[in-house]
Amino acid sequence: MISFSRRQFMQILGFGALTSTLPASGTFASRKMEEAKAGVKTLKIKDVEIYYFDIKFTEPFTISLGTVYSSNAVLIRILTDSGIVGIGESSPFQPITGETQQTNIDVAQNMREMLKGKDPLAIESANKLFGAFLHSNPSIVAAFDMALYDILGKVASLPVFRLLGGDKNTFETDLTTGIDTPENMVKSVKASIAAGFKSLKVKIGQDPDMDVLRIQAIRDAIGYDYPLRLDANQGYTVPQAIYALRQMEKFKIEFCEQPLVFSDIDGMRQVREESSIAIAADESLFFPTDAVKLIKAGACDYFNIKLMKAGGITNSLKISIIAEAANIRCMVGCMAETRIGLTAAAHVIGAQKNIIFADLDGYFQHAVDPVVDGMKIQGGMVTLPEKPGLGVDIDPAYLKKLKRI
Repeated sequence: MISFSRRQFMQILGFGALTSTLPASGTFASRKMEEAKAGVKTLKIKDVEIYYFDIKFTEPFTISLGTVYSSNAVLIRILTDSGIVGIGESSPFQPITGETQQTNIDVAQNMREMLKGKDPLAIESANKLFGAFLHSNPSIVAAFDMALYDILGKVASLPVFRLLGGDKNTFETDLTTGIDTPENMVKSVKASIAAGFKSLKVKIGQDPDMDVLRIQAIRDAIGYDYPLRLDANQGYTVPQAIYALRQMEKFKIEFCEQPLVFSDIDGMRQVREESSIAIAADESLFFPTDAVKLIKAGACDYFNIKLMKAGGITNSLKISIIAEAANIRCMVGCMAETRIGLTAAAHVIGAQKNIIFADLDGYFQHAVDPVVDGMKIQGGMVTLPEKPGLGVDIDPAYLKKLKRI
């Protein structure tokens, strides 16, 4: 297994041309450095393991787009000829990304053949290989992308968020309450508070008047000390959104995600202009090009970045940087990932100061947690692992139970 110190790795990345001109006795041209450089140059992808990754929910979870009963994901492990393994996870959700577990499996097999023999550290080149897969199956591209970053971090002997220049190893996340009766939603929110969460997210978007009653019941039950975020998941029309948000202004709402269908950018701008509640783009934002369109349209106040929409860490970072240039702050959210995908998302947050909100609660509905190490959540606070790479893995015993392609 090839592993270098931080100094050695930075020398490899930043001073490769310089070291080639120095005499053998020079500081950077030591035998150890030459061996390290040679090791990086010869690192190749040997194979990719692909698994069906199904986990049932403890109870159904309802949003405006429908009810979800399980996480039907894909797990991948990228194997290199040095013994270093990178792990990744897709979490497809057809109503949003248009993909399914089976389309992810089919695409993953093609991507596996494309990557064999390639340099796992050349992440930009790998993403270019994936081409149109990014638009048709962004979640499986995200799985491969995060696995490559896992390898890169392991080679560098650095956690991914530190490799990317970040130092934020702890931050707060919210916990989401799905659509239900006002009484049940109050129970859910109270349970979140009892577990230590101080920021709360609530799903809305089925009926404006009922949604107002739901939020009224929640505020009556918990008061106004807890930040409250709403997510309509494209459930409203423009008049419905304006009406509902005006009725909810008195409830001290932090922001509302995606009140309209993803394609109605002009409508998003109109709702933003006619409501005092800030608007966050979610389903309207997949890729960096979408970020540019939303900024030009003045359609939102915040971006909700998800690795499963963006196609992984690479594009998520690009979106955050574009947003910062436009003075737009970001959230990183999730689908129904295990702590493998959530840990990758957490590394993006740890690397970017412009990401000030987190919604990394996807695994709270899972009946089992088959993940070793990775990010931890205690009292609403996420702590990133300090191990090299993503710092997360699958339980070997659980892996043996999964169906492998």
